[in-house]
Amino acid sequence: MASPDSNHSVDPHSHRLRELAALIHPSRFAGRLDGVLSAATVLQLQKSPRLQQRLVELLLGNELVANGTDWGRDVLLGHDPRRAALLAGSIWHARAMLKLVSKHDVAILIENIGAEAHAFAIRHSSSAVATTLIDDPQELSSQIEHDGCACLGAWLKDASELDRVRVLFRLPVGTAAESPAAEHHKSAGQLLPLVVAHLAKEAPAA
Repeated sequence: MASPDSNHSVDPHSHRLRELAALIHPSRFAGRLDGVLSAATVLQLQKSPRLQQRLVELLLGNELVANGTDWGRDVLLGHDPRRAALLAGSIWHARAMLKLVSKHDVAILIENIGAEAHAFAIRHSSSAVATTLIDDPQELSSQIEHDGCACLGAWLKDASELDRVRVLFRLPVGTAAESPAAEHHKSAGQLLPLVVAHLAKEAPAA
């Protein structure tokens, strides 16, 4: 005979909380848990279905979690925030990317930011922001990620607190998304819609 609980459907809110717990960067939990726990232990706790909802409540607060009963996809449609940041940052630095002519330098850049971001920048080079050219591919890669994260953080300032943390907490602690400059606030509204439109062409992320 089936148990009484076997006929109950899965609580969609609890399911969303578990999904979010699995996606949040472990460094976000590390600051709230016992400091002696190793990174491997934090990751193990994060993967435990029994603990995931409690971990999200610990990080976001009970009130904020309770307000998320009707969660849909996040503002990035479930896609990786770092990917979105690289796409935004690639447009920001498109002029510098177009000036890289050495096959070796281009190969290093693509290895760091991905072929998608490189092609995306070329396609949207008319929306480039930075005028300073960086000819070192490693430095350019770092700046692309830095300015892309900052633009993402600036763009999220108009989102609800829940929508904002659902994206930002999937990035590690200490990225430029947490402290965008005035120039990022000025340009984010131009760059991020291009990124979201690009992501929206794909099937929703799992």
